[in-house]
Amino acid sequence: MVNSSSMIPGSAVAPQQTHQQAMKHTLSVLVEDEAGVLSRIAGLFARRGFNIESLAVGPAETSGISRITMVVPGDDSVIEQLTKQLYKLINVIKVNDITDTPCVERELMLLKVNANSTTRSEVIEFAQIFRARVVDVSEDSVTLEVVGDPGKLVAIVQVLNRFGIREIARTGKIALPRESGVNTEYLKSLERKFQ
Repeated sequence: MVNSSSMIPGSAVAPQQTHQQAMKHTLSVLVEDEAGVLSRIAGLFARRGFNIESLAVGPAETSGISRITMVVPGDDSVIEQLTKQLYKLINVIKVNDITDTPCVERELMLLKVNANSTTRSEVIEFAQIFRARVVDVSEDSVTLEVVGDPGKLVAIVQVLNRFGIREIARTGKIALPRESGVNTEYLKSLERKFQ
């Protein structure tokens, strides 16, 4: 389907993006839950030469409606163009760019790490620091379940990389706007302050 590690081919990049790093936008798209919707959306992005870095799909709060959360690189004008194109697709109900909206963001990752009898306790200690759960243990590996914002997932991978990471599976980011309107970065700074 969509590979989160693939890059945008240089020939397909919009002219505005060639000289600057494209910002990652988070789009929340409500669609009718019918066959072919996801393939039409992926086809739209492919035809326009844009990459979807992260994609998560699941039922929304209303029966028969699904929420697609996707992370897409591009500047504001590119995202505005993509939003207009999405609205033209059958079954698309609502598109929100929630990039600058205070949101609750989460992602799930399963991480299989090398861990023999001498390193297992150290791997598990690091897992506890990141509030990861051990979901499988073998003679020479430990599989962890990590839930958190995407930054937390990157951090635990960096820390555990020295033990040797065998496999990673990630769900892609999901997000909902905070009704409180409190900025996520502000909350993170408070959390660090009181740790």
